[in-house]
Amino acid sequence: MKRRDQKALFEGQQDLNRPLAERCRPKTLEEVVGHQKVIGPDSPLRKQLEAGFLPSIIFWGPPGVGKTTLARILAREVGYEFKAISAVTSGVKDVKEIIDEARKQRQYFGKPTVLFIDEIHRFNKAQQDALLHAVEDGTITLIGATTENPSFEVIAPLLSRCQVIKLEALSKEDLETIVRRAIEQDVFFKNYTFELPGLEALLFYGGGDARRTLNLLEMTFHLAPKDGHKVVIDETLVKNAAAQNPLYYDKKGDVHYDTISAFIKSVRGSDPDAAIYYLALMLEAGEDPTFIARRLIILASEDIGNAEPYALSLANAGFEAVKNIGMPEARIILAQVTTYLASVPKSNAAYLAINQAMDFVKQKGARPVPLHLRNAPTGLMKQLKYGQEYKYPHDFDGHFVAQSYLPEGLEDAVFYQPTTLGREAKLREYLRKLWPRKRRKNDE
Repeated sequence: MKRRDQKALFEGQQDLNRPLAERCRPKTLEEVVGHQKVIGPDSPLRKQLEAGFLPSIIFWGPPGVGKTTLARILAREVGYEFKAISAVTSGVKDVKEIIDEARKQRQYFGKPTVLFIDEIHRFNKAQQDALLHAVEDGTITLIGATTENPSFEVIAPLLSRCQVIKLEALSKEDLETIVRRAIEQDVFFKNYTFELPGLEALLFYGGGDARRTLNLLEMTFHLAPKDGHKVVIDETLVKNAAAQNPLYYDKKGDVHYDTISAFIKSVRGSDPDAAIYYLALMLEAGEDPTFIARRLIILASEDIGNAEPYALSLANAGFEAVKNIGMPEARIILAQVTTYLASVPKSNAAYLAINQAMDFVKQKGARPVPLHLRNAPTGLMKQLKYGQEYKYPHDFDGHFVAQSYLPEGLEDAVFYQPTTLGREAKLREYLRKLWPRKRRKNDE
């Protein structure tokens, strides 16, 4: 065998040792599937690239949508040096070394450097501060990748120096294109004939993540019986492979926030079935049960309130029980609280009341407390008539007496407006009876 043939064979074998997702990674913008609003011919980023300019960017999106791939391609498009690190395993020392090297590349060879930081949200403030000057003076072009909302985790000075580009999850059609391209073009797979009756299952268990989908495809290939060069990947095979491929759920990432958001909105929307589904999803993925229990306490006041006051007591009791019991039994307690809160009448009147009152105070400032409501612990205060005209409600029939409690000029202000649902309906009628003028005036 000639040396050149031996080299090609060796390189081919090396390529086969890489995961399928790596072998299929696009090398040009034209090969990238999806994200046309971001990198399409008429996109602002594409026009900047055509002008030879690459801005600092934060790519924000779920796993497996191509953040790392895009960073590599963008650097290649403008001819920049490419350096990549992970925020999980790197620190300030690594960043400073790359910045020093980038400064030399720029000074001696006139070649700019892209520093790609995967999971940049995991860098603390000091680590992010170390990047600021180098980004500002153009020593490096920063491309960060994050699964979290960068406004929560990336410091404002760094964020202001970057373009934040949101990458949406890949569509079903995008993933199908990626799968079929892998089968047709991969150096190993193209030697086989594939039948894919399990394609729908493959795309479903891929969960919108191209890397996960390709890994699942590769796993099913190795599990599939081979009839010569024919491979049949059916639904059963995909399910067996998926069972060995753990559910993705980053407890600090967008999937975490998206799932708890869907859970809360399902309870708020009075759909106990959807709420239980998202609860099961979180628990199966290893979510902290006390985190869920705390969110249920907040929801009990914010979204149920006085329509069913017992909801807050149950949610708080559930939280204490979850802390004391722990998993796996805590799932039963969470299920009880979740289904009850999802099934009772809802009201956000208390939530709206405090928000409106706080907005009023911020906009109008504090008004003097009426004299008759003020405390009078000293003789001087009594001389100033503090508390003198106050009427003690329990001295009157029905333990109520009409008097003004709000500052002058705000006597008719209404912040709390009970709904007509659940127990709050009785509160609404009771308050209308006590304060007929301002309550009816406010209802008009």
